[in-house]
Amino acid sequence: MLVLVGILIVVAGFALRANPLPTILVGAVATGVAAALSSGLPVADLPKAALDTLARFGTAFNDNRYFHITWLILPLIGLLERAGLQEKAKTLITRSGAATPGRLLLSYLAVRQGTSALGLTSLGGHPQMVRPLIAPMAEGAAEAQLGPIPDNARFRIRSMTAATDNIGLFFGEDIFIAIGSIVLIVGFMEQAGIHVDALHVSLWAIPTAIVAFLVHGARLMLFDRALRQQASNPGRREGTEP
Repeated sequence: MLVLVGILIVVAGFALRANPLPTILVGAVATGVAAALSSGLPVADLPKAALDTLARFGTAFNDNRYFHITWLILPLIGLLERAGLQEKAKTLITRSGAATPGRLLLSYLAVRQGTSALGLTSLGGHPQMVRPLIAPMAEGAAEAQLGPIPDNARFRIRSMTAATDNIGLFFGEDIFIAIGSIVLIVGFMEQAGIHVDALHVSLWAIPTAIVAFLVHGARLMLFDRALRQQASNPGRREGTEP
């Protein structure tokens, strides 16, 4: 049970809103040291066990480094934004009188989940889709419905847009049989002597994805109502209320 201390550290770090990267790193090192203690390693050798854990991190990173397509897209996105991509996207959605932030994000959630389920995870994402297109369109939809919006409402729209992308990707990609998470689950179960079929694992991800879509879809509809209430309350529009 001592090796579970890493999980406690991660949970405590997230609860305290600490930086996730050092929190996970500390939790992993603590798990390595706890495993060494459980195996009977002398206390004097614990610093070496911690260094060995860090060395394994470095080795894994060096062996599995890949050049992600995102780094190729970033310069292109920067040029498009400089040329007015965000303004064009906002103007386009403003012309649609029926569009609201919630409806727009609900449509994006469906597309994001559907494409991720087919393995097309790079079609969306924060740098190439959320920042330059979806977030400005959601802001434009809010302005078309409610008029000028304050900064606090604008930031809420941006954060909800990013969350929608995360949820669509996270719960959609597990349906694709060749995604890394499915391979990891199958490999881990095989090491434990339990044979599972990758197809069955991906099929069992479908009910979870459906529930995630329904729950977050309801949140998006409630988000529209919250924005309307904020627009009708002058104090909250100016951000003077807590």
